[in-house]
Amino acid sequence: MADYALRISDAEVARYLHMAEAAERAERDLWIAAGAVPGARIADVGCGPGAVSVRLAALAAPGGGVWAVDRDPEALAVARALADRAGAAVTAGLGDADATGLPAGTFDLVMLRHVLAHNGGSEQAIVDHLGSLARPGGSVFLADVDIAMTRFRGLDPVLTGMTERYEEMHRRRGNDLRVGTRLDELLIAAGLELVHFQGRVDVVTPPPGMRGPAWAARDALVAEGLATPEDIARWDEAFQRVDSSVRFFGAMFTAYARRPQDS
Repeated sequence: MADYALRISDAEVARYLHMAEAAERAERDLWIAAGAVPGARIADVGCGPGAVSVRLAALAAPGGGVWAVDRDPEALAVARALADRAGAAVTAGLGDADATGLPAGTFDLVMLRHVLAHNGGSEQAIVDHLGSLARPGGSVFLADVDIAMTRFRGLDPVLTGMTERYEEMHRRRGNDLRVGTRLDELLIAAGLELVHFQGRVDVVTPPPGMRGPAWAARDALVAEGLATPEDIARWDEAFQRVDSSVRFFGAMFTAYARRPQDS
């Protein structure tokens, strides 16, 4: 599995909370159709700081719950704190996306968001594993991006270089930042029955202080020789010049499929 480049910080947690709110607003009906209903057992794989886990747990209540898995102990600590604060039925544990340690064939819904793009070469192994976690008739729900369709308006030109270097880092790691366009193929190849596959463009006005994944990966960019401390300082200054006129247009793809009843 590839190393994850993003650093968990207060600002990064705030970004995840903002993303989770936007995701539920856009996808809530799909989550419910895929199995996020009262009493459901839900696995949130690659949960990060648990922002989506808490929202899924609310849909599974009463009687259901979420088993949240991530490979980052720091992210899991945040996930547990968020769940405790919300009073949500979330059980968080360490695991990889292709080896969660969760019991096979027991979940009504298995969700994976923004993980496949960071694990070049392992995409099919991950989706195959997720499929094994779903009960017969249960669903696997994927969400990921196509960065080639991403656009900014009003972004400081200095920050364009940062995003280009972020993309280059992923290219060197063998990651596919366009994986969203092949979520359907991955689900079908895992032996699942495709129910839904679509894309949308999210129009986002970043709240004050939100700087995005390229900034969160700045230490990794320096470690891999793609940026210098001087670059980081320039980008920091550019972010401080950013105002409310900035818009982000992001291409998001979602897909879900069911495990056959006779499997």
